[in-house]
Amino acid sequence: MNDCKPYRRRFPISIIQHAVWLYPRFPLSYRDVQELLQERGIEVSHDTLREWNIKFSPLIAEELRHREPRRGSRWHMDEVCTTVGGVRHWLWRAVNEHGIVLDILLQRHRDTEAARTFLARLLGEYHIPATICTDKLASYGATIRELPALQEIDHQQVISTDRCKNLIEQAHRPTRQQERGQLGFRKIKRTQEFLNLQARVTNLHRHTRTIVPAHIRRSNQYRACQLWREVSAGVV
Repeated sequence: MNDCKPYRRRFPISIIQHAVWLYPRFPLSYRDVQELLQERGIEVSHDTLREWNIKFSPLIAEELRHREPRRGSRWHMDEVCTTVGGVRHWLWRAVNEHGIVLDILLQRHRDTEAARTFLARLLGEYHIPATICTDKLASYGATIRELPALQEIDHQQVISTDRCKNLIEQAHRPTRQQERGQLGFRKIKRTQEFLNLQARVTNLHRHTRTIVPAHIRRSNQYRACQLWREVSAGVV
């Protein structure tokens, strides 16, 4: 792959970050992003957009992760089945009580070892929660009993139709939409990088919604300003 310096000389970083932001924020293909940019007089090929995403997605995701507030004492965890390159994988996700995605991990299995790996990642990044809400999967309970740091937490197991599952189920929606738009994921490493960036970009939008009153969010001026803030926040 070519070095990123030619892109920086030809295109301002604001255009690159806007193109990289569009792809995970909305269920668009590279050709859709190409057409949107062409409508604004920016001629760029879909191959270049793909290379931009490969090069800059991890950097932008890491930058946004450091800007997120470390809050929330209630975790909601869930896993969904997805196909990557024709092979079934399990997408493990955790959100807090505000709907902010804490972490997301693709794994081949849906067992105790996979649950332990995911929980260990979360504990290495965040403080120990007061409550963890999961479904009836036995792997969660076995892992929580094994980890000494989680012995005192309140583990709540809920059924899939329970209302407290809404937060985690809503967090899966952007991934499902993008999966349909791409006609399936193809490479596990690239898919993991894309999902990390998608989660951070979505968090930026959700975090603003939790602290701004509804009547202000409904104004056109506010929505336009917020759209610009989301684009600008990805500068690396």
